Amino acid sequence: MAASTMKLTLFLLPLFFTFSLIISSHHPLDPLTPSEFKKVRTIVKKSYPSGFKHNLTFQYIGLDEPDKPDLQSWLSSKTKSNPPPRQAFVIARLHKETHELVVDLSNRYIISDKVYGGNDGYPMLTNDEQTAASALPFSYQPFIDSVKKRELNLSEVVCTTFTVGWFGEKHSRRAIKILCFYKEGTANVYMRPLEGVSLLVDLDEMKIVEYYDRSRLPMPKAEGTEYRLSKQKPPFGPPLNGFVIEQPNGPGFKIDGHKISWANWDFHLGFDVRAGPIISLASIYDLEKATYRQVLYRAFVSELFVPYMDPTEEWYYKTFFDAGEFGFGQLAMPLEPLTDCPANAEFLDAYYAGEDGTPVKISNALCIFEQQSGSVMWRHTESAIPGELITEVRPELSLIVRMVATVGNYDYILDWEFKPSGSIKIGV
Repeated sequence: MAASTMKLTLFLLPLFFTFSLIISSHHPLDPLTPSEFKKVRTIVKKSYPSGFKHNLTFQYIGLDEPDKPDLQSWLSSKTKSNPPPRQAFVIARLHKETHELVVDLSNRYIISDKVYGGNDGYPMLTNDEQTAASALPFSYQPFIDSVKKRELNLSEVVCTTFTVGWFGEKHSRRAIKILCFYKEGTANVYMRPLEGVSLLVDLDEMKIVEYYDRSRLPMPKAEGTEYRLSKQKPPFGPPLNGFVIEQPNGPGFKIDGHKISWANWDFHLGFDVRAGPIISLASIYDLEKATYRQVLYRAFVSELFVPYMDPTEEWYYKTFFDAGEFGFGQLAMPLEPLTDCPANAEFLDAYYAGEDGTPVKISNALCIFEQQSGSVMWRHTESAIPGELITEVRPELSLIVRMVATVGNYDYILDWEFKPSGSIKIGV
């Protein structure tokens, strides 16, 4: 694996909760709600009525955050009246051009529309267009012939998308590579590539524009590549003893909309289709000043860069930007209770806009839980005072905000960890 750069429903399971994030009033940094995604779609459709007949696609819809001085001025006011205007930033594709829109959600109109004029990049890929592109090879006769020549079963072939990279040239089309794999005998398909075969798809036209079958290499065997425990032959080794996490008084943190309070910490938790979780306005209680002191304004994963650095023809272009190209939040996986997150976790759903602008729900996209490491944060024993033995021990406790994004063959487990000592730690 490559290193990365950087309303309550109670289940029968103990201490499991799911929260609905639809609230009556918005904090200026709250992510867009499903109803707001629909509103954006309606506003754009009204402004570009012919666009929906000519393949207008929404490549990105997210909160257009207020400027920092405006937000800080609102936060410092006592009444919290007149919040900054609620706006959305939209990247749409129309007539083979990329439009950057700012949409006023309160007054329901488009504030600005700029056509992106650069030649060195295209907007984030949507899941819908990648699915459509990956299906094209199976009705393309040259590809079907290549599979037959290798004496492979076409029904056992799967294809997926790979970005083309950028090496300073001007791209004449918005395109994506398609590579294919063989799944017979294993779910670990990336271990069995159809090496030498590649396709180039024009995403605006949604058709194959280049096809190559350069070489015919032996197909790796499926034996020994299966990762599913249910498919493994016993014995599995010594069993692990389970343990129970108990919080008889419930969780030590509070969730109010998107505001999280725990121990001496307060922060806002947002979500974005590109970046995933966004931590904002993180403040810690200052004992000396008897007030909260902001230590972090805004933080998120800006990018995950995965360069393969192999100069051969089928590999050189693999220089993935997993957030900017594929969407770290778009590929957030529903978290499984008791496995992805412990029994004392609380779960939050997330939403993003699909290619047609309709909201898509990711159930259990985020989990929040307290964690005791078994270590000591601080301790001291004082025995120098006659007749007294004083021991002060403070355990190492943390609050974890977790999301898992699966980008191709990479599973990123992202943890934001807050400690009472004042530290914020991010682990990927």
